[in-house]
Amino acid sequence: MKLEGEPSLGQIDDYDGKETPEKRRLVRNIIIGLLVLSAVYGFVKFSFSTPSDYVGTPENPGITTIRK
Repeated sequence: MKLEGEPSLGQIDDYDGKETPEKRRLVRNIIIGLLVLSAVYGFVKFSFSTPSDYVGTPENPGITTIRK
């Protein structure tokens, strides 16, 4: 069932490796940019996220390991 005015696959610009060099470059740049952005985010998160093991407050210090 073909709709009226619907292009065939051969008429589509990006089908079967017929995309333009500009589109290829744009997709490649977006992928590289996302990889660089994720690497920067991972580096910042790894460098500046120090876990805090202390969950108590001065009023409720939590578990103490000092024997009385």
